[in-house]
Amino acid sequence: METSAILRNAGLSPQKARLVANEIRGMAVEKAIIQLNFIRKKAAGLFKKLLESAIANAEHNEGADIDELKISTVLVDDAPSLKRFKARAKGRGNRIVKRRCHIKIVVSDKERRERA
Repeated sequence: METSAILRNAGLSPQKARLVANEIRGMAVEKAIIQLNFIRKKAAGLFKKLLESAIANAEHNEGADIDELKISTVLVDDAPSLKRFKARAKGRGNRIVKRRCHIKIVVSDKERRERA
């Protein structure tokens, strides 16, 4: 059984989010939450909140045992960027691109099925 949680239009660049995603990919859920507590990046807080949401979805909707859950998939995709202009000298303008991303976490308890 797989359960997911999705965060759309997160306010950070996909490159920065992937740094945190690579740290927790494939971990047990308990270890991933502990790991996210000690990562000092903005993305870590977003990932922790999203992971807790995925755990709650698995427990409430599927009746899964929390101790058996592992992170099976972490996807970080581009979202539409916000485009802004900043005034520069001599009446010119520079474009500022504020990148955003979509984050998806999938948790599963496939080990339980393989043993049964």
